[in-house]
Parts: sequence; structure tokens; C-alpha cells
Amino acid sequence: MTTDIDAKLAEMGLELPDAPAPAANYVPFVITGKMLFVSGQISMDENGLITGKVGQDLDVEAGARAAGRCALSLLAQARAACDGDFSRLKRVVKLTGFVNSTPDFADQPKVINGCSDLLVAVLGDAGRHSRSAVSAGALPLNVAVEIEGIFELV
Repeated sequence: MTTDIDAKLAEMGLELPDAPAPAANYVPFVITGKMLFVSGQISMDENGLITGKVGQDLDVEAGARAAGRCALSLLAQARAACDGDFSRLKRVVKLTGFVNSTPDFADQPKVINGCSDLLVAVLGDAGRHSRSAVSAGALPLNVAVEIEGIFELV
């Protein structure tokens, strides 16, 4: 990738967390051919889990910030999958975002934009992707957002 991802993150005042360890019987990522599949990354920051229902406990902006934290975890997993070598990352292919929200909440895409916008800001055109943004009545550990990603490698 032509962009230095670590430098861009630093320029934005962001730092990747350590790649989160799986919480159950699954692996954090799978590489098959030139495709990298990253397991769902839950909303957490340096203070711990970001929890609650969007539309009740969190507004759209707080939900989008939680989704941005998922983007950082997705990038951390991608870095781990590439043995720390971001030059192996070609592009983001697809995201599937789940929003823990109230039954009447209808702005899931605005929440998942927090992830999409961060990936495009860091990766440029290589961060543009296809996407789904859906509501969930509940998510593991009551987190606000969970996002999984598919990446193409070189």
C-alpha cells in the first residue's frame, strides 16, 4: 500500500490497539488465498467496552465513535495477520456492521459510517468497500457495535 498507515494514524492522533484475542472458540482472522477475513471486532477503547443500545443509551454520534473503535481493531487484526507488514494490505473489500439498537432505531448506516469513514481516511481509496449495516436486539457483552471485515492482500 502506498500510504504509510502507521504515519497516517499518528497524523490523525490515533493509535492501533493490540489485536484483541478471541473471546471464545474461534480465530481472530483467516487468510485464504489473497483474502483476509477478520472476525467481528467489538466496540472498546482504552477504558474498556463501549456498551449500551444506540437510540436509548447512546446517540448516533456516540455509536459512530464506537464503530470507529471497531475500525482500529480491524486494522490491528489486519496488521497481525500480515505479520506487522501493512504493505501486504491491498484494500478493504467488505464490512458487516451490527448495531445494538432499540427496535425503532433506523440510522444503522450512520453508526457504521464511523468505521467506514475512518478506514477511508486512513487508507484512501483502498479503504472504500461494500457494506451491510444491520440492527441487533443485543450483542455480546452488551457492546454497542460489532463489525467484521474482509480485506484483499497482495
